[in-house]
Amino acid sequence: MAAPVTHRPRKRFGQNFLHDQGVLQKIDHAIRPKPTDQIVEIGPGLGALTQYLIEGAGQINAVELDRDLIEPLTARFGDQLKLHNTDALKFDFCSLAGDGEKLRIIGNLPYNISTPILFRLFEQRACIEDMHFMLQQEVVERIAAAPGNKSYGRLSIMAQYYCKAENLFHVSPEAFNPPPKVHSAIIRLTPHLHPSVEVKDLKQFEDVVRQAFSQRRKTLRNTLKKLISAEQLIELGIDPTQRPEQITIEQYAQISNQISNQI
Repeated sequence: MAAPVTHRPRKRFGQNFLHDQGVLQKIDHAIRPKPTDQIVEIGPGLGALTQYLIEGAGQINAVELDRDLIEPLTARFGDQLKLHNTDALKFDFCSLAGDGEKLRIIGNLPYNISTPILFRLFEQRACIEDMHFMLQQEVVERIAAAPGNKSYGRLSIMAQYYCKAENLFHVSPEAFNPPPKVHSAIIRLTPHLHPSVEVKDLKQFEDVVRQAFSQRRKTLRNTLKKLISAEQLIELGIDPTQRPEQITIEQYAQISNQISNQI
């Protein structure tokens, strides 16, 4: 195997390369890659985590936007790494899953596009077994937050609608080169076999959640008044004077389904 990849991190790609071996081993232990896994790494970077994934799985796919990394990664890992030089936001991940197979998606996601990538993958959840991502700690806390928590919001609800979310552990800035200005964390997302709540119209559900949190300091009575009346909320057993972060996913589903029934 060739020498480790060297590359100057590029700000435009949001590159912060993980180099701390202790953290890498901890991630590897959380994922436990094995030869039967169909692993896809988003943004392999210098190949630090890629090395561990290949040691466990034998061969993996990776999506890398920076074309200057393709040749050195290929030189280092050869046929054990199948590279796709493209944008993860536009990539059809399910194209890598054979009949009956499900993918394990792993990546250190650039902070500036992490949420769009997550929603892109939620759309393709049917072919995904689980996902392990390095994200900004604040984003991980938002995804995994429970109702009543200050971090709880639209991202929490939609992520938890699609997946079981587990905040695994914190990663300090010193583990990267260059060190980012924010702390990071590892999250595990496991798509539900069936949605966590019954929703009659997914678009309506998304609209209700988006509208509720458009002014999160206001009460439901005010934020949802164009969609549903305070009297109707009371009939559903929901206090219209509560703020959006106090409402459960189940209650948002109730609101959405009530609106759908009226249409």
